[in-house]
Amino acid sequence: MSYIMPLMILLLLGYALYKRVNIYDAFTRGAQEALPLLVQVLPFMAAMMIAMNLFRSSGALSAFIRWIEPLLSKLGIPAELVPLLVLRPFSGSAAIALLQDVFTNHGVDSFAGLAASLMLGSTETIFYTVALYFGSIGVRKTRITIAVALLSGVVGAVAAFLFAQAM
Repeated sequence: MSYIMPLMILLLLGYALYKRVNIYDAFTRGAQEALPLLVQVLPFMAAMMIAMNLFRSSGALSAFIRWIEPLLSKLGIPAELVPLLVLRPFSGSAAIALLQDVFTNHGVDSFAGLAASLMLGSTETIFYTVALYFGSIGVRKTRITIAVALLSGVVGAVAAFLFAQAM
């Protein structure tokens, strides 16, 4: 599997040479066109990261996890998956770090490892995605987008948990 990405790059470079495209010029033009978009999106991304850090460092995240944990344990969802469920809509990197913790503590082939993997693949970083895409096009009122996205995240997490139980 480690050969796929270099192979794709070589195929792209070969195709560009075949079409007689100035690769360096095309690359720098693309990067130059992307910079204004980066400048436009950066404030939204910074605000999202600051809000996430405040949510975690203030203790609000821990309080929310303690509040929701009894309900999820009654549903049979392991306690170590609760932080993953809560953090996934906010941060993909935090969710991957929690997934690694589940793998380390319970094993990759454990029920918790399987359920965590399925949940990570069945849910999305909702707030990150909304901040990035809506921020880049200037949408200020998301209307029901976040509510529907959160509902779909819950459905995805429940489906992942049910698939993990079935396996």
